Amino acid sequence: MAKKNTAMMEQYQKIKDQYPDAFLFYRIGDFYELFNEDAVKGSQLLELTLTARNRKAENPIPMCGVPHQSAQTYIDTLIDKGYKVAICEQVEDPKSAKGMVKREVIQLVTPGTQTDNNSETAKVSNYLIGLTYDEMSSQYGLSYIELSTGELKVSLLDSIEMVLNEVINLNAKEVVVDDTITNGITDSLKKRGILVSIQQSSQDLDDYDIITNVDNVILKNSLILLLSYVNETQKRSLSHIQPAVLYEPNSFLKIDHNSQYNLELMKNIRTGKKSGTLLWVIDDTKTAMGGRKLKQWLERPLINKDAIENRQRLVEILLDNYYERNELRDALVKVYDLERLAGRISFGGVNGRDLVQLKSSLEQVPKIKHVLNELDTPGFNDIYQQLDDIHDVLELIDDSIVNEPPISVTDGGIIKPGYDLKLDEYRDAMQNGKQWLADLETRERQATGINNLKIKYNRVFGYFIEISKGNLSKIDDQRYERVQTLTNAERFTTPELKAKESLILEAQEKSRSLEYNIFTKIRNEIQKQIPRVQKLASGISSLDVLQSFAMISEKQQFVKPNFNQKHQLHITNGRHPVVEEVMKTQSYVPNDVDMDPNTGILLITGPNMSGKSTYMRQLALTVILAQIGCFVPAEKAEMPIFDQIFTRIGAADDLISGKSTFMVEMKEANQAIQNATPDSLILFDELGRGTSTYDGMALAQAIIEYIHNDVHAKTLFSTHYHELTDLAQNLTQLKNIHVGAVEKEGQLVFLHKILSGPADKSYGINVAKLAGLPDDLLKRAQTVLTDLENSETKKRSDNLNVTPETTEHSSNGEQQMELFKVEIPNQSENKVNAKTQEIIDEINKTDLMGKSPIEIMNLVYKWKQALNKN
Repeated sequence: MAKKNTAMMEQYQKIKDQYPDAFLFYRIGDFYELFNEDAVKGSQLLELTLTARNRKAENPIPMCGVPHQSAQTYIDTLIDKGYKVAICEQVEDPKSAKGMVKREVIQLVTPGTQTDNNSETAKVSNYLIGLTYDEMSSQYGLSYIELSTGELKVSLLDSIEMVLNEVINLNAKEVVVDDTITNGITDSLKKRGILVSIQQSSQDLDDYDIITNVDNVILKNSLILLLSYVNETQKRSLSHIQPAVLYEPNSFLKIDHNSQYNLELMKNIRTGKKSGTLLWVIDDTKTAMGGRKLKQWLERPLINKDAIENRQRLVEILLDNYYERNELRDALVKVYDLERLAGRISFGGVNGRDLVQLKSSLEQVPKIKHVLNELDTPGFNDIYQQLDDIHDVLELIDDSIVNEPPISVTDGGIIKPGYDLKLDEYRDAMQNGKQWLADLETRERQATGINNLKIKYNRVFGYFIEISKGNLSKIDDQRYERVQTLTNAERFTTPELKAKESLILEAQEKSRSLEYNIFTKIRNEIQKQIPRVQKLASGISSLDVLQSFAMISEKQQFVKPNFNQKHQLHITNGRHPVVEEVMKTQSYVPNDVDMDPNTGILLITGPNMSGKSTYMRQLALTVILAQIGCFVPAEKAEMPIFDQIFTRIGAADDLISGKSTFMVEMKEANQAIQNATPDSLILFDELGRGTSTYDGMALAQAIIEYIHNDVHAKTLFSTHYHELTDLAQNLTQLKNIHVGAVEKEGQLVFLHKILSGPADKSYGINVAKLAGLPDDLLKRAQTVLTDLENSETKKRSDNLNVTPETTEHSSNGEQQMELFKVEIPNQSENKVNAKTQEIIDEINKTDLMGKSPIEIMNLVYKWKQALNKN
């Protein structure tokens, strides 16, 4: 007969059944305990010692635990690994409990609802997404929230591609869905390491005043789904959530997640870190909320000319007023994260130190307003209107909270003397009691002659007199009442001490309780002003980003770009902002970009490593900087406003989706071709290299022609196919340029300078020499190259009279270059044996241009061995 679970384990299992997909942190005393499968898996993930409950039982229960004081570290570790954690606490006083102490989950922490932030994540937003689908309209409702700040936005999207792009661009760790979302979509999300949470139950619309400004039913359903999940997981006040803001991706410069990745806007491709990105270069913000807003602006550059130029004007004003700008920066440094402070106030998790941070921040507002008044320009009026110094909250905190409060809000010491009369009375009683104890200790020492007699306190015995064993003979047996015997001392009390103890402890308990109640009332009063704090935060964060733009523009010698509607793109001595910053003291070679209304495509040739990709990225980053309102790295810049940027730069497999490098190339090329407009910017780097030479060249030419004739987007197309440079003769809007390189004494020297016209050759062997390949190998490569060039010249001549028989060996009807001429000695063509013919056929069918050098070498060795055996 199976042994029945204990009452505690029954309670644990009942709670665990409600949260099957989460680790249950079950509070027992000073520890959070994990049991059963949670303990086994948790011990591995958290590197904890796995023990067992009821070890002598036939089936002991696996368990492990963490101290409640350090639990947050372990919770963060699990969340970072993509898991959920249900925090279960005692919700009644053990002293008054009958039977098992009642416990409940007070919060479910998930990757998308994590709000405990540190200095490393202060400038990073953590978005939780809600996603629904409407079959009638074939549209998706996407909403997202940043729980720590209350930011709430919603958008209507037309395709799953748009949904995935938004999710990836937002770097969301968790997406909440209902049964309208198919398994195919959830599988795509999971493959990208995104947690998918199912939320079926929804609350009534009336429960959410913050979404009343959203009329579309699809969007409302998405918001209700999202907010229902937040309410059910957080189980705490969410008064800081801001009214939902509707946004349309088409209202901003569209940069899909592939292009964001290729351009390294916010994440370094090699390290995955911020360092070495555009965000890294332009982030000189002084506040955490300013850093987050900068990232938001970078994710969504503007396409409205007036809005862009308004930001430019403010940057220019700050740039021209050095002293005022530095005063502003000095004030901003002392402003804490108002957005997340508002969130903690709403959650009820704020402590005395948080309120002092709020006070310190509010003290800077008059200084910031003074700086804007000194600038004396109407341009800052909108921001100025947001700078409410919230003086009533400042005064409340200043009057009530001590300057250096403790972390705990329940142990006292937070409220200033003089703020509450009753609290002062309790404190006076405590202080008098402590003085009375000190006087008693002095009197007893004098009366007994025991100089080391002490009055001490612990929770078990309260206050007591402690006398060492060596001094016991000096006291009268009737003087004290014995309460405890220790190895080296005895502890005593007196009726007088007991009476005073009662008064002191009562004063301490009432003082702590009253002080906590006072603090709670202060916190609740401040909670009512959260919308004002959030409005202030918005103004300060915008101002912080603008001053960052001004500082970077001054430091890096950026210039204000001008916009035109003539489709002209002229950049004089443009630079790559990230490469230039990384190079530091080395001189960066600037380059022009010159595309008048009649130039749609720049076809770029030149050797590897010469800077073609850098030149292309340089233009894209300049466009993005311009359209977020920042100045740009150039001597002069005149440009149109672009609506979209598409890039295909660098070779990469999409292992998640099982796509090869060439398939990824074609997918990204198709994305650009299908969606680009004449106002778009396309950057294609070495398109077509993932297949055979003629396949790749044919595709590259067809893509160029299609963009030229049908899309008309400004396009930079770099290639190694020199034959494509002849397109300039027929495509009137295509212009050849190349990256300069010269040979000096047999060595290749990159000029990193963009010059007109096509490159004279590829310099591939020269680049291989720079890479350090052996001399013998390079000589052989030069011989093979000469033979191939001569062979190709002959073939072009012969093709004038080509017959069907001469192309029988071609794949898909196209003639391939022969890298190896197979000669079989002592055998006529009509007497080639079957094995030899099989090898010849294999050679003719093999796509050598699509293989790596080592693969080709292995194939040649195999063929040679096979021929020798014949």
